[in-house]
Amino acid sequence: MKKIFLNVFARIWAFWGLVSFIITFLIIFIPSMIAYLLPDPGGQHYFIIVSRIWMRIWLPLIGCPVRVYGKNQFAKGQPYIVLFNHNAFLDVPLSAPFVPGANKTIAKASFAKFPLFGWFYSKGSVLVDRRSEKSRSRSFEAMKKVLAGGMHMCIYPEGTRNRTTEPLKEFYDGAFKLAVATGNPIIPCVITGTKKAMPINRSFYLLPVKLKMHFLPPVPSTGISVTDLKDKVFVLMRDFYVSQVGADHDQRS
Repeated sequence: MKKIFLNVFARIWAFWGLVSFIITFLIIFIPSMIAYLLPDPGGQHYFIIVSRIWMRIWLPLIGCPVRVYGKNQFAKGQPYIVLFNHNAFLDVPLSAPFVPGANKTIAKASFAKFPLFGWFYSKGSVLVDRRSEKSRSRSFEAMKKVLAGGMHMCIYPEGTRNRTTEPLKEFYDGAFKLAVATGNPIIPCVITGTKKAMPINRSFYLLPVKLKMHFLPPVPSTGISVTDLKDKVFVLMRDFYVSQVGADHDQRS
């Protein structure tokens, strides 16, 4: 009976999440579009501030407030490649707005086709069609320009949501090739709570859960191979994720 009630509640709550997402998006849409009129990185910084305000309103409305740790890991004036673990769709609106300073996210080009939201989505993203080698090459150069312009580049190294039983999926090379090619350090960020709030094996399902983001210390990308850098960051993020989930479980027990 309890499981039936939870499933019913989670789907009603998902409907509220969708409705409140749309309403709050329409409120911030016009202010966010001003970013197109401002030169970067200032325009992108303004865009991130508006996005953060939106998330500070929407996340509590759906019972998923977020606490952010480790913002002091970012040195002023240093662009970073920020890497996030990826367990749920909820990671996407959560991540980039809480990165200190101007930033862009590598994202699927297909999502930019949605009316109105596509304009917002495109402003915050470097778009890529993963099926096209030419598009992947263009996006790699675009990400280098983002970093050269003094902005952070946000990437999900797992590529897609983690559907495995492991803490992290195997990482792709792209983010680490970018780091080695540009010399920009990596800041890993571990997100917890979204996996419980929006389980990967359930559709149209949302639960109110407290979320956390932990920015870890920077990892230098100079004097190291792509493979070794990838392995190093993977171990750091996996071990921290396991320790954090364990700590959260102990607190609830």
